[in-house]
Amino acid sequence: MNRTTVSLIAGTAALAAVTGFATLSSPEAAGTARTATELPVERTSLLCPSPSTSDIAETSYTSFTPVTKDAGSGGKAELQAAAAESDGKSTGKSTGKGKGKGKKAGKPVLEPQEPGKPATGDTSGGDAPALVGTAEGKFAPGWTVQETTEVAAGSGRGLQGVNCSAPDTEFWFPGASTAADRTDYVHLTNPDDSAAVVDIELYGKDGALDSTLGEGITVAPHSSDPILLSTLTEEKQENLTVHVNVRSGRVGAAVQALDDKLGGDWLAASTDPSGSLVLPGIPKDATAVRLVAFAPGGSDADLKVQLASPSGLITPAGNETLHVKAGMTASADLGDVTRGEAGSLVLTPTDTSVPVVAALRVVRGKGADQETAFIPATRPVGTRATAADNSAKGTTLSLTAPTRGATVKVTASAGSDGGEAVSKTFTLKAGTTQNVEAPTPTGLKGTYALTVEHVSGGPVYGARTLAATEDGVPGFTIQALPDDRGMVAVPDADEDLSVLQK
Repeated sequence: MNRTTVSLIAGTAALAAVTGFATLSSPEAAGTARTATELPVERTSLLCPSPSTSDIAETSYTSFTPVTKDAGSGGKAELQAAAAESDGKSTGKSTGKGKGKGKKAGKPVLEPQEPGKPATGDTSGGDAPALVGTAEGKFAPGWTVQETTEVAAGSGRGLQGVNCSAPDTEFWFPGASTAADRTDYVHLTNPDDSAAVVDIELYGKDGALDSTLGEGITVAPHSSDPILLSTLTEEKQENLTVHVNVRSGRVGAAVQALDDKLGGDWLAASTDPSGSLVLPGIPKDATAVRLVAFAPGGSDADLKVQLASPSGLITPAGNETLHVKAGMTASADLGDVTRGEAGSLVLTPTDTSVPVVAALRVVRGKGADQETAFIPATRPVGTRATAADNSAKGTTLSLTAPTRGATVKVTASAGSDGGEAVSKTFTLKAGTTQNVEAPTPTGLKGTYALTVEHVSGGPVYGARTLAATEDGVPGFTIQALPDDRGMVAVPDADEDLSVLQK
């Protein structure tokens, strides 16, 4: 075998094990059957945004790595404050406090435990920095960190939660706002040793909003900037799509949406633009649901809107379809669309498939006792997905099989302070959503993680809702369950690759 070919295969396998992604192709090899081996990733990173500016905020972090076959026995994981020797003048466009700038990394906020056991940590007050996490070896495959904040009063009061996410170069956030009652920030966190340069574009109901202040934002190394959306444009719009595009480097990004009357939560990025989307886990007692969608290409999109209910797919009366003009943000108020039952929204093209991004704003409660959360379109569970920071009460696991029936295995991990793992298997009918009776650890003490594994059948989408009512306000937050990308397929070393030498 040609030495160059051998080196290419070895390099591809190493890259896949570290990053979770690898491809190997050749024009001459088109149509040739290939075999591959699933290997655990060997290194991963996660970024957690600065949780709150409120002095009365209480934030907890939960770290969990599921047990992964063939992951090895060594490795480590750490989650520390972002730190930079910066003078805070790198952008001139951030209206936040530059969380992480000028702060030296000190004691980690938590010490991750062995795979299979959650670890917890907490902070209080409004000066908590953004966090940068890395995991290697057995700690890397499927590593999940949840950030959960309770804010007792003020704008955004209620429960705010977000999954710490991997750095990337592009993000879409339909569902943001510059309305008078909203204070929305885009949090940008740079984990690397060199500065990142970022453009933030805003799209409303009539197209792109005029803004030069969102161009060329520099995020210093090992730092985080919360960018207030209302400083990027003078226009007040109820429904916006935010596009974060990284010119150089990479960042973590999330939108913190704070409402003066309706509480607030984190808006995570929508999955990559696609012709069909699933937005799982609408609470059965939702009092108001708003769909926000955006078509980033040059063509309009016409979407069929359906609700996957416990009994099958149904079409919301008066909202059968949604027309999304190219480059413009469209919205539809669906009201109490779930009507007391579990539900997930399924968007499919009515004719020609056009890539779109989408998210839901969900409201629970009535009058002065209302709270808000967001559900972005998400990837399927895939091989495995995990939600950390669950409690014996207040956790709801929602699963949907939009196209074909499927079977999944759900495992409740050991508790952070004690307890033994328990697993249950669930079968989902095609086109349905179920709020399943997820297991809890035997002898639970502390918090635990829920891991969903696809067993058979069609694709499954999932979301976990955390609820904590305080003083009559139904605080809640929703996190989607996309595939954890803890495993990656790499070519077998002994396959016949002689075709690559032609």
